[in-house]
Amino acid sequence: MSVEATKATSLSSDTETLVVKDWKNPVIYAVLALVATLLIGLRAPQATISLGISDGVSWFSAEPLRINPQTYGWVASALMLALTLYSLVTAKAGKTLGKWVAPLFWLLFATGLLVWAVGSTASPSLSLVSLLNGAVLLSVPMIFGSMGGLLCERSGVVNIAIEGQLLLGAFSAVLVGSLTKSPWAGLVAAMVGGMLVSALLAVFAIKYLVDQVIVGVVVNVLVSGLTGFFFTRVLEPNASVLNSAPKLPAFAIPGLSEIPVLGPVLFNQNVLVYIMYIVVATIWFALNKTRWGLRTRAVGEHPKAADTLGVNVNRLRATNVLLAGAVAGMGGAFFTLVSVSSFNSDMTAGQGYIALAALIFGRWTPIGALSAALLFGFSLNLQFVLSILGTSVPTELLAMLPYLVTIFAVAGLVGRSRGPAAVGIPYVKE
Repeated sequence: MSVEATKATSLSSDTETLVVKDWKNPVIYAVLALVATLLIGLRAPQATISLGISDGVSWFSAEPLRINPQTYGWVASALMLALTLYSLVTAKAGKTLGKWVAPLFWLLFATGLLVWAVGSTASPSLSLVSLLNGAVLLSVPMIFGSMGGLLCERSGVVNIAIEGQLLLGAFSAVLVGSLTKSPWAGLVAAMVGGMLVSALLAVFAIKYLVDQVIVGVVVNVLVSGLTGFFFTRVLEPNASVLNSAPKLPAFAIPGLSEIPVLGPVLFNQNVLVYIMYIVVATIWFALNKTRWGLRTRAVGEHPKAADTLGVNVNRLRATNVLLAGAVAGMGGAFFTLVSVSSFNSDMTAGQGYIALAALIFGRWTPIGALSAALLFGFSLNLQFVLSILGTSVPTELLAMLPYLVTIFAVAGLVGRSRGPAAVGIPYVKE
């Protein structure tokens, strides 16, 4: 046997014996499955949960679903333990877990905790339609914010400034909406406000090559300070004139709104929710089916190659950052044209950062970011619902719930996420 063949055989043998074992998720699953067994299994509440499913539909009537927390708790715990054992065996063999494992495990864990929490309330009855409807509505600013972040980051620009875009969008919407008495003018002003924040981000990050993360944080602090100052000095003393915008209208879509459960949730909403559907669908189509989308993905992955093919990298990045600001600004309009009719200091309450987490959780795809934002909206709504029902869970823990979910997502506990290769790296044409 030749020397080359011997080396090739040795290299092949070494490659075959090199097995990378990832124990992170199996260990996490083991801990959470143990917690679930002790909590939702052994300490499941006695009361039966009543889950209404026929609200909001005139022609459909059904008895509420009855859920026994003890039965569901033990079934969920057993399935989580089985998934944990499967993940341990798979990790020991050096194989990759199937993509279905993480979603199924987290679904069981989340629904198990939900059943346990609702079952421990003073009145364990819940409307599924109301719960989902609130989740969709509260997720609107995060969905718009994550779409804005998607447009930036698929172009190669880190968008930490989503919080500032939402906040200035909310401020601009209430100011212009109050002056013109038109919620539509307020919505346009919100888009302009978001674009102003994006313009700052684009100038410093793209033109002057300042670190994009630092620019985003500074812009957020600047917008927070400016809107807080003008709220105290201008809006609050003249609240009836400058801080009382009319709300955007809401309406039901005939036919679709009569679909049981999903109809009232998806098709009996505020007009901003319908705009959100259009925005998400448009961004998905544009990114995947158009020349602009191909170029956007190219400058986010390999800007030098895109430049070689004639794409003006920095111009496209700047354009997409401005477009992202308009999209995120519409999310800011939710706070002052849908939720309430007035502005308060820092009323976005960190939802821009949660939107960024949704983008990461959703693996930088429109549908993934949408799904993640809906999950965060559900967790945000859940704390309000459980507080109203009078759960024994401490209110401080409920207030932490959306942010705990965010930390889990960003930490990669639902799988690895790989962003665009050139994101955060300024491009200088040679």
